[in-house]
Amino acid sequence: MSTRVTLRASEWVLTIYFLYVAAITPWFSLLPWLAIKPVILAAAVPLLLLVLAYADSVWDGPGFSIARDWVPLGLTLVAYREMNWFTPQQRDYHLEFRWVEWDRTLLHGWGLHGAIESLGLMIPFYLEFCYLLVYAVGPFAVAALYVLHRRWLVDRVVLLYLLGTLLAYALFPYFPSEPPRTLFGSSDLPSPTTVVRQLNLWMVGGYGIHSSVFPSAHVSSAFSAAWALLLFVPDRKAIGWGMLIYAISVAVAVVYGRYHYAVDSMAGFAVSLVAAGAGVLVRTLPPRPLRPRDLP
Repeated sequence: MSTRVTLRASEWVLTIYFLYVAAITPWFSLLPWLAIKPVILAAAVPLLLLVLAYADSVWDGPGFSIARDWVPLGLTLVAYREMNWFTPQQRDYHLEFRWVEWDRTLLHGWGLHGAIESLGLMIPFYLEFCYLLVYAVGPFAVAALYVLHRRWLVDRVVLLYLLGTLLAYALFPYFPSEPPRTLFGSSDLPSPTTVVRQLNLWMVGGYGIHSSVFPSAHVSSAFSAAWALLLFVPDRKAIGWGMLIYAISVAVAVVYGRYHYAVDSMAGFAVSLVAAGAGVLVRTLPPRPLRPRDLP
């Protein structure tokens, strides 16, 4: 009997994304030793996903099926780091100088900066903590489905999360830009420096990329997770609405903390709406059932 190997929708999105990055590489001035790397990833990632799918199809236990829930989330980190290869060797900063003027109107002209700091450390600490937790949004959404005993929805939720995240990454090469906290130095930075902010600055300093900040993948991924939970777990509104409030907090945090420009945050929200639109279409389709052995 032949074994049928099929990829999940979320795995197809990852496959298409890495193939897309490899396809656009010749149009960008990557260093020769970097230009081959997207091609290698475009072959390696689908191969990994196919191996997992094959192992899942022939293995009696749920181990490989569960691994397929989580591996796509890990591959988003690979996709993120890949974008660093597209860092331009020369910049003219024309986008950033335009964007920062809009930010200063928002932060100082309209009083957002003062309002956030009006209660001392409380709101700045909260916003920095929200920024820190963005890296756990995907795992949280999957874990929530496990707790609710709805593993059959994992592929759909991860699909929307990936769409919102990877669509933002896909635009990075076309909008080379530096974050305001590095390009404009101490200008417009938050007045209080909390422990969480120091941790965030350490993380983005050591593990961040330098190719682009537009659109904000922090914002797009958080909102996409919120739309996914609202669409696919409508009877547990507290989880979806809680994630939506959190996403709004992230959208403010990235601008206040000078990790992004306001236009990055708005563009990230717009990208998430594309993912939400896809989610509305996906919701009309019957969910792909898990095998009895795969159910929790």
